[in-house]
Amino acid sequence: MSIDKKELVRRVQERLSKGSGTVEEIIDATVEEIYESLKLGESVSLRNFGTFYVRTGRECWVFKFNPSQRLRQLFGWSSTYKP
Repeated sequence: MSIDKKELVRRVQERLSKGSGTVEEIIDATVEEIYESLKLGESVSLRNFGTFYVRTGRECWVFKFNPSQRLRQLFGWSSTYKP
C-alpha cells in the first residue's frame, strides 16, 4: 500500500487541525525547497528521518538517501538508536 499527496495532506491536516489548503501549501513548499537545494548540490537533512543528497558521477548525478538511526531501527536495520 502507498499513500498519495492527497492522503498525506489529509493525515497531516488531522494531526495539526489545520485547513487542507494550508497543509498542502506547506507540503508543496517543503518539497520545492528540497528540490532547489538538491539542484544546487546541497544536502537536506531532516532530523529523525534522514538526509537527501546528490553525488555527481562521470556523466550524471546520482540521488542518495541516508536514513536516520530512528528510521533504521523502525525497519530492523542496523541501528544504535534507542527510543
